[in-house]
Amino acid sequence: MAASCARKTTWTFSMMEGSLFILYLLVGIALVSAVDRNNFKTCSQSSFCKRNRDLDSGNSPYEALMGTLLISDDLVQLAVLNSATGIRLQLELHGLDQSTVRLRIKDPVNRRYEVPDVVQPNLQKSRWTVVQSSGSFEATLASDVTVRLTAKPLRLDVLQNGYIIISVNSRGLMNYEQQREKKSPKSPEEEGEEAVDEEPEEPGMWEETFKTHKDSKPKGPESVGVDFSFPGFAHVYGIPEHADTFALKTTVSTDPYRLYNLDVFEYELYNPMALYGSVPYMLAHNSERTVGLLWLNAAETWIDISSNTADKSMFNRMLDLVRDMEVPQVDTHWFSESGIMDVFFFMGPTAEQVMYQYATVTGMPQLPPLFAVAYHQSRWNYNDEDDVKNVDAKFDEHDIPCDVIWLDIEHTDGKRYMTWDSHKFSHPEDMQNQVAAKGRKFVASADPHLKRDDNYRMYREARELDLMIKKPDGSDYEGWCWPGSSSYPDFTRTDTRNWWAEQLSLENYKGSTPNLFTWNDMNEPSVFNGPEVTMHKDAKHQDGWEHRDVHNLYGLYVHMATVDGQHKRSNGKERSFVLSRAFFTGSQKYGAIWTGDNEASWEHLKISMPMLLSISVAGIPFIGADVGGFFKNPEPELLTRWYQAAAFQPFFRAHAHLDTKRREPWLLPPNMMDIVRTAIRTRYALLPFWYTAFYKASKTGIPVMRPMWQGFPDDEETFAMEDQFMIGDSLLVKPVTDKGATSVSVYFPGQDMVWYDVNTVQKYTGASTQSVYVNLEKIPVYQRGGTIIPRKERVRRCSALGLDDPYTLIVALDTKQQASGQLYMDDGHSFDFQSGLYQYKQITFQNNVIQSRSIDMNGRYQTKSWLERVVVIGLEKSPSSIELSGDFISTHNVEFSFNEENKVLVIRKPEVNMGIDWVMAFKK
Repeated sequence: MAASCARKTTWTFSMMEGSLFILYLLVGIALVSAVDRNNFKTCSQSSFCKRNRDLDSGNSPYEALMGTLLISDDLVQLAVLNSATGIRLQLELHGLDQSTVRLRIKDPVNRRYEVPDVVQPNLQKSRWTVVQSSGSFEATLASDVTVRLTAKPLRLDVLQNGYIIISVNSRGLMNYEQQREKKSPKSPEEEGEEAVDEEPEEPGMWEETFKTHKDSKPKGPESVGVDFSFPGFAHVYGIPEHADTFALKTTVSTDPYRLYNLDVFEYELYNPMALYGSVPYMLAHNSERTVGLLWLNAAETWIDISSNTADKSMFNRMLDLVRDMEVPQVDTHWFSESGIMDVFFFMGPTAEQVMYQYATVTGMPQLPPLFAVAYHQSRWNYNDEDDVKNVDAKFDEHDIPCDVIWLDIEHTDGKRYMTWDSHKFSHPEDMQNQVAAKGRKFVASADPHLKRDDNYRMYREARELDLMIKKPDGSDYEGWCWPGSSSYPDFTRTDTRNWWAEQLSLENYKGSTPNLFTWNDMNEPSVFNGPEVTMHKDAKHQDGWEHRDVHNLYGLYVHMATVDGQHKRSNGKERSFVLSRAFFTGSQKYGAIWTGDNEASWEHLKISMPMLLSISVAGIPFIGADVGGFFKNPEPELLTRWYQAAAFQPFFRAHAHLDTKRREPWLLPPNMMDIVRTAIRTRYALLPFWYTAFYKASKTGIPVMRPMWQGFPDDEETFAMEDQFMIGDSLLVKPVTDKGATSVSVYFPGQDMVWYDVNTVQKYTGASTQSVYVNLEKIPVYQRGGTIIPRKERVRRCSALGLDDPYTLIVALDTKQQASGQLYMDDGHSFDFQSGLYQYKQITFQNNVIQSRSIDMNGRYQTKSWLERVVVIGLEKSPSSIELSGDFISTHNVEFSFNEENKVLVIRKPEVNMGIDWVMAFKK
């Protein structure tokens, strides 16, 4: 009997392994082939999308009941009637500081999901001044933002200084589906009775089938939607994530843009399909202003976009300006499967003000640790400890800097996250400590699906604590992912997030060290056997909410919990680094994201720029795309060009699929390896510039990687530009993205503005388009005249080793012989900067004087770094002498040389500490 049982057990185990093998095989086939669009819904296959898209414009049944108007300082509220159904809704207008308006429309009777944990607490309120008239009112904030409400049919116009900027429900597409009782089937007698006038039941309202998956809808139809128009605008941006153009396209002849976090293998380009992240935030820009709109809803959302001509009769003061000119207008239509209407309008009027307003509401970006801004080396997977040791050594052997080595899912014990394969990684702490001794870090994957195995401590604990997402019948939800049969913790719960955070402690995460950081992959969540490779919408979360209500928030909550765990691990002393694939509004508070499973093709290299720009203007600055492409094998030229491009993108990581050939930099032909080494070393030399840009982003919400129109808002040539971009306000980057290219076309904006090639100091003048020669060594990068960039030229094996190294300042003068820049310094890893241990310097060149002064006098960081060199580009005439003076130093002359031909002055070894204030005066 015992032997028989043993054979039976062995056979069952083999069957399970066989099923896993088939699963992996099927996934593997998907991974190496183009995306199967049949796995993902179109609008016509989504009943709520179809219902909302089929609405007729200009026939809105909603009207405001002016007799219910209540006004109290920052809040205006009144009832809205659906005249077709007799149902009332509640409309609220909230006045916020910084020219921001919040509009909420909800059912006061039936409870609906309202997105928590995104909007910052204790927002500053602004008081309304309300003027009523028959059938309308105008509510004005102190910032000259006015909301004009017309009662019948309901319409709102948001104005600034008398100009209509955004119109709400001007096309009458508002739709708030009411919860109702499901109709019982009629008896034969009832079928024969005289028909009564009642709302028809359309297919998909109570149950929906996609392929083999049934979605029960116990609450029935509950979608919400409304139209927003942007008169005077021709370009809108944002609503990531899509592999599409930066300036969003009309969807009149396509599906709408979809926001629904999905695991899409090898995604297609230039279509509105949903991808890994969802930020329901759109910006509109013209030569006069920028405006932002946030649709705060975590359910599946679609956005239609069309172009139109604005109704001039609505423009009031603008009418005299436009006369017979056609005024452009972008019309958008937003609709979500559930939830309420919760909308923020960020009125700017500048792009920087809009970005600050948005970050004030949703959270300022994280200041990452310095190592995270440097170069990362990853693949699925480094095989074992010897492999890791060899990769680490090869970087040193080839004199290529690297800060982080990554381990994908194969490092675990059978895909049980926060464990180690005892054969391949038998001494994980020793491995980490050996790499850390060189100043480097590790990142390991920790995905949010738990292998259903009672011998796996994390699964057992989560099950016993009842932390899992449920099926509709109340049992634990089961799906398939990398470990096979898996359960998914309910990260919408505070206790689940606290439990997950505790798992990252050194005590619970055996084999981890303080130098191990985390990668949250597959957190859309990915469910291989689920509808659209994700979780069933009728799965149950805390408080009875369905997964359909919270889906797009799930990845943000995983990210949040992991960051919290890293902070707790260090008792709140060390900054976290966590990379997440799924994201939502507010993800900028927690760390980095990337564009997912791209492929090794020139087309995917090209698309990385508009994808990253779209995410960047949507408030998430720490972004990147896998260098070389995740799928397939890049040819050497493509890989080389990708390194050059990514060296000038915020998150810089090389990564590759399990089935690809090894492609570490030293495996390239020698001449190309040299070029890649140069690109990576350039990134390290510019780390002070990058780190300062991230600090400014953490205080202002202004992104690090910027569209050209942000810096040149009135230059219409830049409005649809996506193949070149700015880093901060100083560097213009035009990556080479065509095979065999020998020249590229570069647009230099700014009338009479000067731009300097960072390698040759050749000068270009804007506004102009120039054909620039490129060979394989060349990536066109230009410093804007009028800026100062800090660098560290002594490139080390990793960023930590260069913390106290000296600085070089690159001063690029404008036509007025002026320039300015900033430098932020701290210890690069801790939260001590929050207690004043930092230095933030403003460095200027004006009237032949270079001066460094503290922007914030509260900074007390003591740096050992000194000023090694100053390079002044575009100086008209050589000085006769240069005198250095400053705090705690004696006044003295410094050495310099001047090249009359290229107008470059080099000051050598001023040897002044960068933490003090100092002045260099040029004598005639």
